[in-house]
Amino acid sequence: MWVERKKMAVLALLAALPLLPACSGAGAAEQVAGDELGALDVRLYYPPAGEWERKQPEDVGMDSALLAEAIAYAESQETSKPMDFSDQEGIFGKLLGPIPDARAHTNGLVIRNGYIVAEFGDTSRVDPTYSAAKSYLSTIAGIAFDRGLFADVQDPVAKTVDDGGYDSPRNAKVTWHHHLQQTTEWEGEMWGRKHDFVGSENFGRGEREPRELEDPGAYWEYNDVRINRLALSLLRLFGRPLPDVLKDEIMDPIGASDTWLYLGYDNADVEIDGQVMKSVTGGTRWGAGLWINTFDHARFGLLFLRNGRWEGRQLISEKWIEMATTRADVGPDYGYLWWLNTEGRAFADAPTSSYRAVGHGSNTVWIDPEHDLVVVWRWHDGRASNELYKRIIASIQSE
Repeated sequence: MWVERKKMAVLALLAALPLLPACSGAGAAEQVAGDELGALDVRLYYPPAGEWERKQPEDVGMDSALLAEAIAYAESQETSKPMDFSDQEGIFGKLLGPIPDARAHTNGLVIRNGYIVAEFGDTSRVDPTYSAAKSYLSTIAGIAFDRGLFADVQDPVAKTVDDGGYDSPRNAKVTWHHHLQQTTEWEGEMWGRKHDFVGSENFGRGEREPRELEDPGAYWEYNDVRINRLALSLLRLFGRPLPDVLKDEIMDPIGASDTWLYLGYDNADVEIDGQVMKSVTGGTRWGAGLWINTFDHARFGLLFLRNGRWEGRQLISEKWIEMATTRADVGPDYGYLWWLNTEGRAFADAPTSSYRAVGHGSNTVWIDPEHDLVVVWRWHDGRASNELYKRIIASIQSE
């Protein structure tokens, strides 16, 4: 699947690069696939820090009228979530960290061949992105993997993290792979929240009925307590705050702004080597989380569209991206904290190679290698996603 995805991405790039030596079709894709894809960096556009070039849709093979209709549709599909977050504790439970006073209206960017071809709404506003933060946390895990901080995703976390969180016979079986696929069945408490999601005060309308735990790896459950355990484990590995890791390894190299924040709960202080650090979260369920603007989201999406490369630098290995976007062993169409479309069920009218980071309020970064697209769409009705992607794809002219 990964080789085919790369071929599709290469074909899209070749269509946009008329100055390349004459070659076409699948043979061209074969010629530049694999490591040779990096040679195309000199022809690809990567937005410099503080800048992002805009193109007319026709300049990148799109119909401007159809794209304008798609954007008008997107603007009409704002989420019903209150502007003031007044529903936060009712949905999720008592807050543990900060939450803004208000959110932006629906807004977004469409990136084609690296260029901005459409923009709407307040794309510069720094807002919480909820569980889209999980895909950033997955990427931090990828950095740890690429740097050899753990040798194998199938290794038990307890092999490299010794803080009591994996001492029980059950938790000792939990691997990095389990954490990243949300199949740990980890048992315990994190920052005042238990793994079981029992009780409306702490979990709001998201509370769950008690159940018997399965073996690690046997059962998929979307569970922020366990994701917060992953975040703490990564903090232990790096020995430095994860926002600093993300900034130095990803966000600064891709030219992100200095406005984004990655926050932890008020009670999530950890002492490591005599220094107090904040352990971050996998979302904004109980406050805190990743607060970011739409442009920085789009840069992150473009990094993944380019297979982890940015201007000749491999920031995240292609091996990690392949692993992160491979369907989980059990559960839904899910990778390493990324939502996939391999079955064509999430988005029936989009390529099965497309995937997304997404959080509450439908804060979404959607990546479509086949059409060389990144679409960031925030604060919308999630049921409208397939229709928007269908319309954007329909605006792409024959190549």
